[in-house]
Amino acid sequence: QVQLVESGGGLVQAGDSLRLTCAASGRTDSNYAMGWFRQVPGKEREFVAAINWSTLSTYYADSVAGRFTISRDNAKNTVYLQMNSLKPEDTAIYFCAAQRRYYGSSYYYTTGSKYAYWGQGTQVTVSS
Repeated sequence: QVQLVESGGGLVQAGDSLRLTCAASGRTDSNYAMGWFRQVPGKEREFVAAINWSTLSTYYADSVAGRFTISRDNAKNTVYLQMNSLKPEDTAIYFCAAQRRYYGSSYYYTTGSKYAYWGQGTQVTVSS
């Protein structure tokens, strides 16, 4: 079992920055990748970013590439999402998730159903 707790969300203005934190506990030694997803009520969950726990390879949705950065601190079992130049369309609930094994392609980092554990989410609101 892996427990994930997100924090760092809030209300900011367009152009501001936020850093989200995902603290992992439990059997984190078997995590293969960690991802961030976001969801607006009434819409489908959307992939944001992912990081391979061992190689540190990172992957981003086109909508956030160049503005968001995912990173991890292995000693703290923590994953971060640094969000810069925030836009109103970034407003959503942001979820952290853990993927437990390799599914044959980095494509599956973008697939929510391939993540075994999820946090409760943290709200990010960007005003214009």
